[in-house]
Amino acid sequence: MNTPPNGLPVYRVLTGPDDAAFCHRVSEALALGYRLHEGPSVTFNGEHVIVAQAVLWPVD
Repeated sequence: MNTPPNGLPVYRVLTGPDDAAFCHRVSEALALGYRLHEGPSVTFNGEHVIVAQAVLWPVD
């Protein structure tokens, strides 16, 4: 498959609180065929740890 399914973009940045729901979203992207791009970014908003993970669709 040359393009991501369901009209998803080739490049995505997933963000959210560092919790199980975020981990599931990243895992779902990987299961679709996306690949991690670099490591995650992590910050603290004064209340919660917030993470961001970029994923890329592999291009031949």
